[in-house]
Amino acid sequence: MKIKEKATELSSVQLIVLFYLAAVVLATILLSLPIAHQNDVKWSFIDALFTAVSAISVTGLTVVSTADTFSTTGTYILAFVLQFGGIGIMTLGTFIWLLMGKKIGMKERQLISTDQNRGTLAGLVKLMRQILGLILLFEAIGTVILGLYLLKYYPSWQEAFLQGFFASVSATTNAGFDITGNSLVPYANDYFVQTINMLLLILGAIGFPVLIELKEYLFRRKETMVYRFSLFTKVTTLTFFILVILGTGLIWLFELGNFMQDKTWDQALFYSLFQSVTTRNGGLATMDVSEFTLSTQLLLSLLMFIGASPSSVGGGIRTTTFAVALLTVIHFAKGRKSVKVFGRELVTDDIIKSFIVIFTATGMCGLAVVILAATEPFPLTAIIFEVTSAFGTTGLSLGITPELSTPGKCIIIFLMFVGRIGIISFLLMMRGKAPVERYHYPKEQIITG
Repeated sequence: MKIKEKATELSSVQLIVLFYLAAVVLATILLSLPIAHQNDVKWSFIDALFTAVSAISVTGLTVVSTADTFSTTGTYILAFVLQFGGIGIMTLGTFIWLLMGKKIGMKERQLISTDQNRGTLAGLVKLMRQILGLILLFEAIGTVILGLYLLKYYPSWQEAFLQGFFASVSATTNAGFDITGNSLVPYANDYFVQTINMLLLILGAIGFPVLIELKEYLFRRKETMVYRFSLFTKVTTLTFFILVILGTGLIWLFELGNFMQDKTWDQALFYSLFQSVTTRNGGLATMDVSEFTLSTQLLLSLLMFIGASPSSVGGGIRTTTFAVALLTVIHFAKGRKSVKVFGRELVTDDIIKSFIVIFTATGMCGLAVVILAATEPFPLTAIIFEVTSAFGTTGLSLGITPELSTPGKCIIIFLMFVGRIGIISFLLMMRGKAPVERYHYPKEQIITG
């Protein structure tokens, strides 16, 4: 009874965080089962915890080789855990509640709204059904296409479809895990495999609301009035693909005299494009990113810090946060008092939230870099890359993850977890329930800038 009373005192954000922590505990137990490992595998608690958090946060950073550590059973267990992180705790929870015939009440709707970063309680159950349906559909299609195609790479259809299944789940959830033992490097010259993976990565990272609106647009009745996309979808989609295109161009430009100098135009294009797409949140790679120049590695770090779109499988500060802050700076420089885009005016609260997220994330990642630089024997670039990859729940690495000390692993675990739940949820979790302001002081300006 006391536990139930305590639960009612917690805010929706605090409950969501507890649910994710419970999922981490469950994942740690499942991944530690003897049947999940190959013979003679050394598996410590910190390795199990790190892998569980990486899977729940769909990051992909790992201190062990997935291919050499997990058995076939363990591979399916890992894929199951990835669904928790990718689809979301409340999406799966809603599905289970509906199967059990449970009524989705106000408290449950508040939890769903918090988990999906929604500002309204209307239509949330329908939203959960659509998200679950879309993700499972993409994974199923990806499994069939990749499974059939990979028959030419593997001696049996069982192995080909296992590879196709896991690759599809990993790409759609933007998890970044692989069971090839070397990410997508074996398919560095196979543009079909790369294209399918890029499509699945984009579908997972661009945001569920965008996919739902696109579905409604494609299947609308032709005789109805013109369909209007929301401001969120317009800003998200435009920002997402500008970052992909800009990242592709800059990677190609920075590596002209280095990694790309002996590559054909099509190889250079796909190397640049895939690495740009994967920084949105994918974590998969078609080459060793440590071969890139310092400038490219820092560019990738910036792209990973921005991350994916809100209400997606990704982390980071999110694309809309970056877009809103950039638009605000541009409008302020032009002397405008409000921010207008696509015939709409942005809400002041959203502008404030964007700068709070960027400031908090920068401070958190900066502090992590300082601590790791003082305690770990690695170059500063590698540490920055690791920190932004963890916070952006991306999973790319310059190879230092397995060599981190236990305190270093704990810092990365913390960043992966915060990156998954989001900065706003992290701040609200610490705050608890919002206090009621019973009085105000006289306002006075202060010199800034």
